[in-house]
Parts: sequence; C-alpha cells; structure tokens
Amino acid sequence: MLLLASASLLAQTPDRSKPPALGAPPSLVTPPLQRFTLSNGLPVVLMEKHQVPLVDFVLQINAGAVMDAPGKSGLASLTFAMLDEGAGSRNALQIADEIDYLGAGLSTGAGWHTAQISLHTPAARLEAALAIMAEVALQPTFPAAELERQRKQRLTSLAQAHDEPNAIAGAAFNRVLFGEQHPYGRMSGGDEKSLRSFTVQDCREFYQKLVVPDNATLIVVGDINPTALLPRLEAAFGKWQGRRPASVGPAWPAVKQIEQRQIYLVDKPGAAQSALRLGRIGPTRFTEDYYALTVLNTILGGSFTSRLNQNLREQHGYTYGARSQFDLRPQPAAFMAYANVQTEVTDKALTEFLKELRGMLADIPEEELTRARNYIALSYPSSFQTTGQIAGELMELVAYSLPDTYFNDYVQRILAVTKAEVEAAARKYIDPEKTAIIIVGDRAKIAAGLQALQVGKINYLTIEQVLGKIPKLESSD
Repeated sequence: MLLLASASLLAQTPDRSKPPALGAPPSLVTPPLQRFTLSNGLPVVLMEKHQVPLVDFVLQINAGAVMDAPGKSGLASLTFAMLDEGAGSRNALQIADEIDYLGAGLSTGAGWHTAQISLHTPAARLEAALAIMAEVALQPTFPAAELERQRKQRLTSLAQAHDEPNAIAGAAFNRVLFGEQHPYGRMSGGDEKSLRSFTVQDCREFYQKLVVPDNATLIVVGDINPTALLPRLEAAFGKWQGRRPASVGPAWPAVKQIEQRQIYLVDKPGAAQSALRLGRIGPTRFTEDYYALTVLNTILGGSFTSRLNQNLREQHGYTYGARSQFDLRPQPAAFMAYANVQTEVTDKALTEFLKELRGMLADIPEEELTRARNYIALSYPSSFQTTGQIAGELMELVAYSLPDTYFNDYVQRILAVTKAEVEAAARKYIDPEKTAIIIVGDRAKIAAGLQALQVGKINYLTIEQVLGKIPKLESSD
C-alpha cells in the first residue's frame, strides 16, 4: 500500500522544467449594444449589465483642447472643470455633498478631442443622481469665485511643473514634434498668459458653442433596460436644445515629419535622473495598421517583458521601467519611447534605446510575435470587468465610430496579425535615424557623454524656453 501511495504521488508531481502550455485565449462576448435617440436628437448607446446593481453614464462631447483658439490654450480644460463648480440651484459643495449622500460619483473633464461628464451610481439611486448629472451638464453657472480658485490651482501646477522632469519632457517633446502653431504642440492645460486672461464669459461661450445635443453621445452601461431608462433620460436631457456650429476650432496646420535625428537637451541642474523621450510623428487611430501596431508596440515597449524594459531595466538596471507607445488620435500624433534613467548612464541608456529601435527593423522571431499576440489577447477581457471600464471602452468606440462588433472581434483580429504585417509596420513607422530625442537632465553631468556618442546635433534649451517663466504666485494666487 505504501509503495502504491508513493507511486501515485510521483505521478502527480508537476513538471516545473518549463512553463505550462497556454490554452486558447478566452473569447470575449459582450452584451449587444442598443442604440436610441432622444426626442431632441441626442444619441444614446446602452449596454445592459445586470450582474451588479450599478449604472454608469458618460455624456461624451466632441470638444477638447484642440478647439482652443490661439492664445486660449487651456480653455477647454478649464471650462469642463468648471461644470461641477456650480449648476442650477446648487453650488460646488452642495453638488459634492448630494452626490456623496447618494453613494454615487460624478466627474467632468476634457481631453484633446473629447470631453465628458461621467456618473457612477447605484441603480436604486439612479433617478436622483441622474438629475444632478443633468443639471451639471445643462445648467452650469460658472461662478466667478470658483474660476479664480481654478486659476490659482492651475498657476500653482504650472509653477510646480518647472520642477517635474516628466512635465518638462512632455511639453518639449510635443513642441519639437508639432510646433507651437499646431494644437498638439501646445500645452492642453494652458500657459500663464492664457490662464490669467480667462473670464467667466470665455468659459460660457466655449460651453454654449459645443455642449449641444448634436455634438454629444450619452453612453449608459449597467443594471437597467431601455423601458426603464428612456423615460428617465427624456426627463433629464429631453428638453436640451442647440445646434453645433458648422466650423469650430482653429484649422489644422500640416505636420512636418522629423527628417534628421537631433537631441534637445533641457538643462535641469541637480537632477538625479534624466527623462528621455525618443519619437516621431505616427499614424492616426484610423490607420489600417492598427492591429499590427498594437502587436509591434507590445514587443518593443508595451509590456513588462518588452525589449526596452528587458534591456534597460532587467539587463542594465538603468531605470525602473522603459516603455513605448503610439498615441493614436483622429489626427497624426506621436510615437514615443521613453524612460527616466540614472543621470550617470544617460548616454549609455540612449545607446540602448537606439539599439532597440534599430532591432525592430530586423527579423522578428515568430516565438516573440506569438508571445505578444497572446499577451494582448489574454489580457483584453480584463478591460471589461466593471461598468466603468466598459463605459470607458465605449467612449473610444463612439469617438472613432468603430463597429458594434469591435470588442468581440478584437481578440481574433490580434491573433490574425502576421509577422509580415508587424515587420512592415515597423519599417513604416520606426526610423531611429530620423527621430527627435528630448532629454531633461543635468547638462553639466550628461552633455559630454551625449556629445561623444555623435548621434546628432545637440540643441540646448532651458526650462523657461519650454514652459515659460515660473508664474509669480502672489499671496492672492
């Protein structure tokens, strides 16, 4: 009996000599999207999720920083930040208190191309919470005192940015790639001059021009069906009126691709680390190469086991993490590889960055492609666990008019990406010889090493040249 028991235990000993084989990636099957239009023309997209008694609402508006007029950078961000500072008969504290009492959450904000008013609420408190959301969206009062508070906060953040290498590097990177005349080249939060100039009337005019039913979509995800939903939405949003102007925002200047590798070194004396950004202008979100780019970026710098992270973090210990991304937007935006590295290895880290970019232009092993495809496919369903996550995914679907089957097709589209497609995308979008390199660090310690590399002309910048002078924060600020 003892021998039989020992043999049985040995038979069950797992083989730890190699990782277990992965099963097939789980398929994602989301509930069907339901689309409606309210009596005033406001489109509604609903995905029912009845597992938990929660509902998420997002009123997504086609308005963002790219619509800030020249000299008015930061207006979209400020306008939408002001919506919950006072609306209807409520002031900011009353809105916050009443939302908290309901166990709900309400937020407002603006990005580059879209803005949103978001509500997360228990289904049992939906009617009361939705009424507050509608008031914030449709009846903002833009209190002058709250505008002054927002202004002070933003000027303080702008002053603090002078001591934040990542903020400096981000602003410099956008400026170098797109130029000051391009919306993507400006600071979406505004500069000192624009922030000091804003009035309540500026916010009100921006709001009245763009926050209208035919320029918005209401996304709903959660424990509710159309029969219960539609009367509540009509009561909250049905009387909202207005038409979007034929033309809004400044014209888009043509972008000029990086044609010569150059370094832009922003001096930050005493910096313990250097912030590195390497990149060039990439494609739009509408590119036919979207799935190949997703796999490509996962291999290069889009996962913990990516080439950049394995090299700069695991092999050399230069950084806590190195990554890359294609910032896909309606207009051509940036491809960027980036990391914060120890000051003394700035030149060595740059050498490794360029080596990995060149490596993407060579043969990519099939095993690495398979690992990247599986990584994306296996992790994708985790983005659909909560009603808030799903609403976030639907925001992208709405913004780019993606097909209703997009989520359920995604995994198969990723698994179908071929080696030839990834290698073609790499040749198309990565060119280490025509790349802008932005470095924010201690010039006295790193400039000689960078010069010795001879990888391109070095342009020396100050923080003030990138961010402007530090705002003077008076006691009233």
